[in-house]
Amino acid sequence: MRRNNKNNRLGARAGRRTAKKGHLAGWLPVFFLWLAVASCQYNAPALPEDVAPRTRDSVACLYERHYTWNTNLVLHDDSIRLASLPLKERYHTLKRGDCVVVAELNVHPNDTVDSIWVKLAHTQEVQGWLRECDMKQAFVPDDSISEAIHLFSHTHMPYFIAVLSLFAVFWLVRRWRRSPLWWKGFREMDSTYPLLLCLLMAISATLYETMQVYTPDLWEHFYYNPTLSPFHVPLLLGLFLSCLWLFVVVFIATVDVLFRRLTPVSAVYYLLGVASSCICCYLFFTLATHIWIGYAFLAVFFAVFARRLYHSLRTECYRCGNCGRHLAEKGVCPHCGALNE
Repeated sequence: MRRNNKNNRLGARAGRRTAKKGHLAGWLPVFFLWLAVASCQYNAPALPEDVAPRTRDSVACLYERHYTWNTNLVLHDDSIRLASLPLKERYHTLKRGDCVVVAELNVHPNDTVDSIWVKLAHTQEVQGWLRECDMKQAFVPDDSISEAIHLFSHTHMPYFIAVLSLFAVFWLVRRWRRSPLWWKGFREMDSTYPLLLCLLMAISATLYETMQVYTPDLWEHFYYNPTLSPFHVPLLLGLFLSCLWLFVVVFIATVDVLFRRLTPVSAVYYLLGVASSCICCYLFFTLATHIWIGYAFLAVFFAVFARRLYHSLRTECYRCGNCGRHLAEKGVCPHCGALNE
């Protein structure tokens, strides 16, 4: 009888522990959702009370509209006309490459297209008003990072097609000459750098598309206020910038490994293959993120890379003194036949 009571008490305690665990597990998704939302936005700084009203309005406009007064812009369309309000019949025409500065903002509630109008100043004499939606389409922030983002967003596909076509030509030539195919040589490289490069591209593409789809204000604020530092920015954007920096470092290491271990022609061929793989990763993960399966494939990619890294750390213990290839143990090199003692 005592044993049964003791078992009942233990069962009750286990039930309470299970209930607590289930309660905590139920709150975990809410916590991660809150963390994701909190890490995907800029927080306006707390201004002291003695700040001028113009400065306070400028800071509020910056975090609400993502740009503010005295923001420099460059026209990238062929031409555009600025209306001289309140007389809309008078216009000032700007050409491609003209620089303007945001001088004033105004609200037109009766405008059915866009109620926000922006006054842009090219010179003291050439000034006019433009709808905000038209301004964001025609003008680019006068910053090298913003211009690079605009250039990549509008012209990346032709470059991708050129790289893929060049790799296809190399592949056909090597196939015709009965040379080793790229994926066989990729495995023979015995290096984790190419796979790590593809993984970083997949992570960057997933983070980029996540910002584009779920937090567009975060990306727009970064577009008008760019930085290369992954610090002092929201967590999601900081991870994206960190992946870009790691991608550059790993790319340099990959190029160094390829040209040290292969002939120049083979190194260029394999480098085109790695670039083609990165392009495919970018296109796939940017498309797959829209329907959430990109995150599942990214987790699988992580597992594949972890397995490849574990295998590499176990096998790459020695290096041949003759050809420089990695060896699992001392002895005769299976690649060149040299004896390593």
